[in-house]
Amino acid sequence: MIKKFLLSLSLLISLSGFSQDYKYLPTHTGEIIKHKNYILSYSEKFEQAEWVAYELRSNETVGLIKRADDFRPDPVVKTGSANLDDYRGSGYDRGHLAPAADMGFSASAMSESFYMSNMSPQKPSFNRGIWKNLETQVRNWAKTYDNIYVVTGGVLKSGLACIGKNRVAVPENFYKIVFREKAGQSDMIAFLMANKNSEQPLSSFIVSVDELESLTGLNFFPQLPDDIENKLEAQHSAQNWDFGPCKANSMVLVKAKKQAEISKTKPYTGQCCGKTQNGSRCKRKATSGTRFCWQHKKK
Repeated sequence: MIKKFLLSLSLLISLSGFSQDYKYLPTHTGEIIKHKNYILSYSEKFEQAEWVAYELRSNETVGLIKRADDFRPDPVVKTGSANLDDYRGSGYDRGHLAPAADMGFSASAMSESFYMSNMSPQKPSFNRGIWKNLETQVRNWAKTYDNIYVVTGGVLKSGLACIGKNRVAVPENFYKIVFREKAGQSDMIAFLMANKNSEQPLSSFIVSVDELESLTGLNFFPQLPDDIENKLEAQHSAQNWDFGPCKANSMVLVKAKKQAEISKTKPYTGQCCGKTQNGSRCKRKATSGTRFCWQHKKK
């Protein structure tokens, strides 16, 4: 118990000052990377996150901000993240771990979701098929249950195929864990999927969190009291999870629209989105109110 308390305390101290509630985080073997709307553990050995964690609230699920497609290296990763060239010509998608569609509540959240540290090589049929279906289901649960905690990633192990100069590992399997709690009641559900498309129902991919911990060597919810953690992580059932149409709160759309309007009033202050003659992204800063520098703005 003392060890678990010290772990929880150290995480709370290190994560203070960030917008999301990071009271539930897995153990890690990589560098902790903190972004405003999600956090991850970056594994330099496999050149990707071993997990990405975030909280998704019901009023963040409408998605009024358009997809950015602003793929770029993560400047926060000290050892350097994977880059676009690692994926180019590989036949794999730059598969989101924290989905762009979960970050459509603000321009900054959407932009953050395109850091390469949030990507993992996924077969196109998987990324755009069964994995996308699972992501949609997770958003529906956020609408139905008001807010959820999500932990997701690839199962990283020795001997995986790699792509690119940076040797980005290609996971054979991906996992996703969803946890919810409200009014003293909590529940957990976990999925494990092979990196290929499938026509099977989502419920056929349900596994226990204990199984995922055995595969990954991680402890996903060490902050939970032992009795609750042991009970929830051992279960292997969809019994308490609604796989039907979402039951969104009537105030979700109103709140999301207000958030989107606030986001739109804030000018973009990031890197220019233009391309140089050699095809790389321009390194200049975008001029106020646009997404391009003075030179690319004229084109």
